[in-house]
Amino acid sequence: MKPPNNVGTMTSEFGQQWHGTTILAVRKGDRVVLAGDGQVSLGNTVIKANARKVRRLGDGGVIAGFAGATADAFTLFERLEAKLEQYPRQLTRACVELAKDWRTDRYLRRLEAMMAVADRSVSLVLTGSGDVLEPEDGLIGIGSGGSFALAAARAMMDRSDMDAEAVARRALEIAADICVFTNRNILVESL
Repeated sequence: MKPPNNVGTMTSEFGQQWHGTTILAVRKGDRVVLAGDGQVSLGNTVIKANARKVRRLGDGGVIAGFAGATADAFTLFERLEAKLEQYPRQLTRACVELAKDWRTDRYLRRLEAMMAVADRSVSLVLTGSGDVLEPEDGLIGIGSGGSFALAAARAMMDRSDMDAEAVARRALEIAADICVFTNRNILVESL
């Protein structure tokens, strides 16, 4: 079985590559921020520049961002919201239960997306291979420009003049300067 290609590059029905998304989670001080760019590309064409890839879930106490196929991500958002209703204020448990379903359900296994989620106490990455990972440094970068944004954020984390949102915004701007599949239309959600 071929593993899902869920790091920001997908193949369309026409054989062209969908690219896009830089999602960054920054946990600094008593705040957590999820930021994402707005670009969606097909091959070498920008299809949309203002996609909304970061949003609040449930009662607003969880923020999430996705990299991957948009319809697949919306399916995962819906599934995660259902798990959060089942396990209120238990983000880790809800994510583990979603990951179990994602890995074992024939339909969900075909989804090509990746998610970064956070609440006030934990930040997690969810993948189609069943992984639920908590970063040790409070930073998550996913998508085509995720590694660029992650590296930039790590370099700025010890700056006392920058809060979580400032780090996230500047890191995404840096990623946009490097990754052609990332733009400067940045959306931020914070807790």
